[in-house]
Amino acid sequence: MASAEEDMRLERRLAKKLKVKSGRLTNANDDLDMLLEGIPPMTDSLREIGKVDKNAQDTDLHLKTIKMDSVYEDLDDKISSSEGSEEYNSLNSDQEHEDAYLAPVYPKKNLQTSRLLEKHDDSSSSEQGQEVDTRISSNTEASGPPKTEVALDKLPNKGPGKYVAPHLRFRGGNELAEYAEQRRRLRGLLNRLSETNVESITGEISALFQSVGRAVGTQIVTDEIVTSCSGGPRGNEQYAAVFASFVAGMASLVGIDFGAKLLSRLANCFEEEYMKEDNLSLRNLTLLLSHLFVFGVCSSDLIYDFLIMLGKRLTEVDVSTILTVLKCCGMKLRLDDPVGMKIFINSIQSRVNELKASADSEQSNISSKRMEFMIETIFDIKNNKKRSKEETVQHTRIKKWLQKLRVDDILIRGLKWSKLLDPNKKGQWWLSGDIASTIENIEEVAGTIDKEIPETKKMLQLAASMRMNTSARNAIFCVIMSGEDYIDAFEKLLGLDLPGKQDREIMRVLVECCLQEKVFNEYYCILASKLCSHDKNHKFTLQYCLWDHFKELESMPLLRSMHLAKFTARMIETFSLSLAVLKAVDLSDPAKLTPKRIMHFRMLFGAIFEFSDKKVWNIFTRIAVTPEYEALRSGVELFISKYVLSSQKSVASKFRIAKKALNNIEGLVM
Repeated sequence: MASAEEDMRLERRLAKKLKVKSGRLTNANDDLDMLLEGIPPMTDSLREIGKVDKNAQDTDLHLKTIKMDSVYEDLDDKISSSEGSEEYNSLNSDQEHEDAYLAPVYPKKNLQTSRLLEKHDDSSSSEQGQEVDTRISSNTEASGPPKTEVALDKLPNKGPGKYVAPHLRFRGGNELAEYAEQRRRLRGLLNRLSETNVESITGEISALFQSVGRAVGTQIVTDEIVTSCSGGPRGNEQYAAVFASFVAGMASLVGIDFGAKLLSRLANCFEEEYMKEDNLSLRNLTLLLSHLFVFGVCSSDLIYDFLIMLGKRLTEVDVSTILTVLKCCGMKLRLDDPVGMKIFINSIQSRVNELKASADSEQSNISSKRMEFMIETIFDIKNNKKRSKEETVQHTRIKKWLQKLRVDDILIRGLKWSKLLDPNKKGQWWLSGDIASTIENIEEVAGTIDKEIPETKKMLQLAASMRMNTSARNAIFCVIMSGEDYIDAFEKLLGLDLPGKQDREIMRVLVECCLQEKVFNEYYCILASKLCSHDKNHKFTLQYCLWDHFKELESMPLLRSMHLAKFTARMIETFSLSLAVLKAVDLSDPAKLTPKRIMHFRMLFGAIFEFSDKKVWNIFTRIAVTPEYEALRSGVELFISKYVLSSQKSVASKFRIAKKALNNIEGLVM
């Protein structure tokens, strides 16, 4: 608001223009005195205003300013009503400056603040008094929009709230609108899911999955699937099979991690429903888990671990759950892993005997008919009296569709029920070695494996004779030597969960077992190739292991050297390794080629030349493209021509193929 001195100066200017002397106009009497009668002098008003405390409230100052403006406006109306006044034009030209000068001073504000203030006033206009509204509306032109006088601290806080991490945004119902819309679309697609349209809906949901991001998409889809199964009505096997085939298809399209995270979500939901004793939800979730095994999302290891966990408790709910699994996939479990079925049956028998011997009547009388039916079902499966369920036409079609998607590549092996429930899972926990082992002492692992082997003492004595001097080596040795086949050994090796760098011992123990055999055994080659295809770290370990053995060729027995040559040739044939493994050996230096070395590498190339022409071409082509292998190529060609052809004339044709392959710079393979 203008100061009192400035107001007095303005009053004198106005009086001079109006030619006022002693409160009267000098022109002819135009009755203005009568109109202005009763209005106090401006000096009195300005003195009263000057006495106002500068620290008064903004609202009081604003109302006083409006009152003063109304006085000036009335004066302007009186003057403008007179006709023929020559001073009217000059007054009118200066009136705009007076209005602007006498108008209240408003704080400067940006456009955004003005809009917020306007919105706030629009919403709260009904709460303001009618008297104040009347005054403001009558003085809008003179004093400006008073609605901007609203205090900023009274405005609603529309700024951004507290930051929420992405993995916590779905908790507490604060899901983004975009994700909520995607969830509704997904729910609609899942509601229409059936055996006839599972392929098309899987394709649509995979596209929707990619549009929202991998982490968010996985969480939304897994939540909807598990919720629809646990919270839905009583499901049947057809219902569970459709959802399991959908999960298998999604895992094939978007990655193995999708299936692993869904299994983890399913396991946690199962435990929650188990605490609530909701039999309906437990049955639905059990059917889904069983069909996930049928359609190749998880292996039999997880199902057997789940069954053994239920068998240790063996309450009435556990008995019903075991029966559901055995009815759904009991024969397939027996076919995939007969040893696992035997272990499960033994655990059930021991638990049943404990319950019968227990003095607790409540546990000993668990629905005897249901218990007897479960035991009969188990023994029927054991004795192969149960028939496998005949697949419907729709199931056959779905399995063919999954085979086209290469569902075998997303099979999760070596997974345990406890790992699914572990809240501290990190990284790619579904892959062996990518999660820190929960077993601090590897002796516990070795002890667990030893209990499963009938001839424990003999096996440990044999391990000691082969320099298996640590608990980790003992455990690995027992698994390799007691495996039913290479698949069984591979899965058990993954189940060891060796901490740190102890998984490097697997390849070293495997090669040592192979070299200790009296007759060369292809079992070790196949198992080594399987391990190399599963984890590339095993390739590097195998390569360093072979280099260590190459350094010992001078002191190595002939039988051991022959087994090493055959093993290396088979690794090169399966492309687990390449001929580049020989770069640690200088084949072109005669001074380093002792008789034992020459004999060993002659057996190696002789074994390679026993393969087909196509494989020989591809083996030598692998080192033809890289320029860094020039010395290796010349050394290999020199060694074969000098030491191999001289004793084996039959390999001349294969050597010609090898020479052409070594010059195959384009890297063309057959």
